[in-house]
Amino acid sequence: MAQIGGFTVWLTGMLGAGKTTTANYLAARLRQVGRNVEVLDEEELQDELWKDIGGDVKEERQLIGRRLGFVADLLTRNNVCTLVAAVTPYKGVREENRRAIGRYVEVYVDCPTEKLIARDTTGKYKKALSGEIPNFIGITEPYEPPNSAEVVIHSDHEGVEAGAMKVFQALLDLSFMTAEELKIITGTKMKPQKLVKKAARQGAKGARKAARPAARAARVAKPKASKRKGR
Repeated sequence: MAQIGGFTVWLTGMLGAGKTTTANYLAARLRQVGRNVEVLDEEELQDELWKDIGGDVKEERQLIGRRLGFVADLLTRNNVCTLVAAVTPYKGVREENRRAIGRYVEVYVDCPTEKLIARDTTGKYKKALSGEIPNFIGITEPYEPPNSAEVVIHSDHEGVEAGAMKVFQALLDLSFMTAEELKIITGTKMKPQKLVKKAARQGAKGARKAARPAARAARVAKPKASKRKGR
């Protein structure tokens, strides 16, 4: 039986991968079923939580992750569905938060670096590549992907809705939400397992669609075999 109460969904991934977009989508759907929800977005909380430390070196980034974890733990204990959207590049800090919070779901929002660079509207990746921004995660500093995240979203070819469905299924599997809540959120009477399969099919379809340009380019680049036989 589902334990109705707070939990933390921790969305980690590189800058621009889609963490905030996914968190806001999840928040809107959870509010549909009357849940208390808070989104902790690292970009929005900078001035309030770590203006004093900057966040440009590893030790400072670790401290940022721990401060976000402390707030998420407080909210979770008070029956709030807490959605954290933060790069948090280091596995150690994320695991610390998992142990402290308990009711915790890690979501890895994965996107190839070349895709992030191509669709970057802030210009930060280009500045990092040119050396204007030092210690940039994913360019000059490493990002440590999770080894055992409950959910992995491939945001280069999975839509927000399909990715969110994976998160809802994880919440259902962990008894952090009910099947009835999921039905209301999706606006359908379809069983949760079928909804997840449908989302998976949509994700696979997106992957095939994303691969088509490369396949076409490969066919064009491949030299045609000569029909003339050697003499």
